Amino acid sequence: MKLKIVFYFVFVVGTMNSVLSQKEIPVNTIIENVARYKNDLRGPYKDIRWFCTDGSIRAPKDPCPDNIGPGVQHARYKDEVVALGKEHHIYLGQILAFTDVEALWDADFNHSRLKQYQLEKYLKSVDNGWILQKGQYYRGSVQVEDEEAWGINFYKWLLAKDEFLKGNYFLIRQSLKDIPHTGDDDVAQKMRSQSKVISDEFLPFMDLRVKIHGQPEFSDLVKVKNFRQKHAAELSSDLNKKIDGLIATMTIFFKPVDVTKLLQKASLLKGTTLGNSIERFIGDFGSESRPSILVSEASQLLLGIREGILNEKRPLARLQLLDVSLKLEEIIFKNAQQWQPQSVKDQLEKICYLGSASTGAGFLELWEWSQIENTLSQSENESMTLAELTTFMEKARGAVEWSAAMVKANYQEVTNTYGQFEPLAYGFIDDRIRGSIALHLGKSVGELGDFIARESALTNMVLDIPNQSTLRGLNPGYAFGELVVVSGSPEEVEVTSDKIYVFQRSPSDLKPVAGIATVAEGNMVSHVQLLARNLGIPNAALSDDNLQSLKQYNGQLVFYAVSDKGNIIIKLEKNMTDQERALFVKKERSAGKIEIPVGQIRLDQNLILDLRSVDANDSGKLCGPKAANLGQLKKMFPDKVVEGLVIPFGVFRDHMDQQMPGRSTSYWAFLNDMFAEAERMHANQIPELEVEKYQLGQLGILREAIGKMPLKQDFLTQLETDFKKVLGQPLGEIPVFLRSDTNMEDLKEFTGAGLNLTLFNVLDKERILNGIKDVWASPYTERSFKWRQKYLLNPENVFPSILVIPSVDVDYSGVLITKGINSGDDMDLTIAFSRGAGGAVDGQSAETYTLFHNGGYRLLAPSRELYFNRLPNNGGTTKRSATFEKPIVNDNNRNDIQELAQVIRTTIPKETKSDYSGAYDVELGFKDDKLWLFQIRPFVENKKALSSDYLQSITPIIDLNKEVSLSKKI
Repeated sequence: MKLKIVFYFVFVVGTMNSVLSQKEIPVNTIIENVARYKNDLRGPYKDIRWFCTDGSIRAPKDPCPDNIGPGVQHARYKDEVVALGKEHHIYLGQILAFTDVEALWDADFNHSRLKQYQLEKYLKSVDNGWILQKGQYYRGSVQVEDEEAWGINFYKWLLAKDEFLKGNYFLIRQSLKDIPHTGDDDVAQKMRSQSKVISDEFLPFMDLRVKIHGQPEFSDLVKVKNFRQKHAAELSSDLNKKIDGLIATMTIFFKPVDVTKLLQKASLLKGTTLGNSIERFIGDFGSESRPSILVSEASQLLLGIREGILNEKRPLARLQLLDVSLKLEEIIFKNAQQWQPQSVKDQLEKICYLGSASTGAGFLELWEWSQIENTLSQSENESMTLAELTTFMEKARGAVEWSAAMVKANYQEVTNTYGQFEPLAYGFIDDRIRGSIALHLGKSVGELGDFIARESALTNMVLDIPNQSTLRGLNPGYAFGELVVVSGSPEEVEVTSDKIYVFQRSPSDLKPVAGIATVAEGNMVSHVQLLARNLGIPNAALSDDNLQSLKQYNGQLVFYAVSDKGNIIIKLEKNMTDQERALFVKKERSAGKIEIPVGQIRLDQNLILDLRSVDANDSGKLCGPKAANLGQLKKMFPDKVVEGLVIPFGVFRDHMDQQMPGRSTSYWAFLNDMFAEAERMHANQIPELEVEKYQLGQLGILREAIGKMPLKQDFLTQLETDFKKVLGQPLGEIPVFLRSDTNMEDLKEFTGAGLNLTLFNVLDKERILNGIKDVWASPYTERSFKWRQKYLLNPENVFPSILVIPSVDVDYSGVLITKGINSGDDMDLTIAFSRGAGGAVDGQSAETYTLFHNGGYRLLAPSRELYFNRLPNNGGTTKRSATFEKPIVNDNNRNDIQELAQVIRTTIPKETKSDYSGAYDVELGFKDDKLWLFQIRPFVENKKALSSDYLQSITPIIDLNKEVSLSKKI
């Protein structure tokens, strides 16, 4: 267990505009306190007090006098619990009646306190009260009546604000499942009264009475029955009758939803449009028992409530609508598993209705549902082609993935924080998903996928795990190695290049691996995905259930392959064929590697260049391809590219000839001596890992020395001059990006995307100067070095240049690939955008589309990234919170991108006199709907993987025009 963790918290800069900061959390101290609270009769509480309306606090037997108004009685927190909240924003044992409504909503910290309340309620349910294992029986610590009254006031305040409901519909609706607010009724009052009478007559029942009064839940019914059995010999006949009566009352209290009583506690809805819809539902289906009818009709009403709730302006009426929607969700959840479709048509109908229900429950945004609704409403047809059925399944599978991603986006951060000191917290997200309609939607989509696999022969063969249709290939390739299944945070895992990893999400700075599969794929054009595609690393997406199923094979040697069509094979080593074994016959160390061209490099150019003076022809000669290609774009699109400076290779090389501090050799000689020694070690057959360890140690020394390297005076003088002349402002008065730009990037067979350092929005003069040295040192980091060593023949010949450009505080940014990665059509486009700067390239959950060359587009994934970067004028970055109720990209943006892509395809080859005919990878952004270009490079795919005879052999030939009758048995 680590001694401390980092918790990210939000500092508000206006409404929902947040800055994340870091604060260390004393994990071991919290672990010790949690263990102590579990065995403490008072749990996290110190004592009981009366809290009077005049602000006074009185002893438990000294209630607030009538002359100062009523008060509430509840516990006070232990001092260290209070301190934990103040210092680290972790709140244990929260009592609602002791909390301000705005404090629980916690907008400044991205609603953390509300989410912590929900998470703690889950922990209590799975761990016998968790920190209240004994404290849950601490009489008077929590009063259910006060908590319910507080809950009603909370929602009255919260639901009065349209912007909260628009931007946080899912979170608000989920919170209704945890925050008491339903008010008292006869059954609840009767249950409490009966338990009081029993405890008054039979003292051992007191703990259960306190539990029923304070935090009643279904498991209490079982506890009461067990109590009666345990104490049977001690109970009088009268007490037995009273306990029987309590059990009967509790059974009514916890029984399933009665459709006819949906409006029983929703008097404010009578006569309203939605109220009338609910009344019609009750009248038409109050006695309905067919699951298919109940699911389809309840789903439509559930979606209708979401679509119309903002038209109802009264907060308490909105609360009643949300409560009705929760009851409708319960009806759907309980009946969906009873609905057993017999035909494909029935299966398609079920998926459509469950998709609309998931939207009504907030798992999908309304605009997202509008993108797939038409496709999922095609069950009226008599038949569909395999292509049409596949598209249906892909979009439905998207709805499942988006639903799960909505839960993770809202709760992953707080789950990760609590998980460091309470591992049971990691089950919270899975519990939320499994308790939702998305569970049945996923199951139904999986069944459709199995049917399509049988019809098309495009099947996965992944060991013997269930639900294999939820796996899909992303990048073709094959690998052999140890299978490593990582269910927790990937950032703590030290990966190696000979293993195959299954992650919840890929690490942000992934080092070389043999193969990878992820639950949250991020997006298909992130640097990690591009590297995998470029290098032929097999890559797939899978479900949470798939990951859990694969755990049993963790640590075993497996063969892993993904075909160009996306079907997947994973098998144990013992089951490999001779053909598969032959793929991994040991080759010479240089086989399949790429050589960096250095014949034309010009190291004599040691003056800073104006971006306007370079173009694509200078790539690999004066500077790297980022600067050269951006200079080319500046010539072609002068109003879409900022001004810039280029620090060429020669400046770096000139500085490296200086003597290293404390050594009798230059930086450059030190570097070359290290490579020479490594070659000697290889010649002496010293193990590769030992050679690598030596090299990494020497590179660490070199990086540290470069960080202290003195910058030459003539260079500093020119930098000062060129900032004013080219960028228009003095050095230190305009924020800039410093982008590493090496000669090992964007080669014909190696992209190198994201391997070296980019510094965002640097303003301070000293930070810019130190940043230049940091960028020069970045090719010698462990991650960058390992990728180069694995794929390059002459990694010692890497030279960094630096592109210096003014910051553009874009509203959203991302990547354009001038081919349809998902559609397979070279004439289509793929785009992925995230809010703020640096979007999509770092694996964010980005809004991704295929733009079709013949018109129209398809949403492949919405964004589920909770934070994004803004670039303030005073330098640095701020993190702000995102909501998902609106799409990022608009029609004008898509049109601009289509026009840009057309010009790039036709003009770049002519302007650069290049014979390159492949796709391009373009980084761009929008500020106030104006398009800005930041980078262009070839989109490099692994030709070996695409042309592999083996991968071709496992790719079935599918007749996509095959007609499938929808009356066919599923």
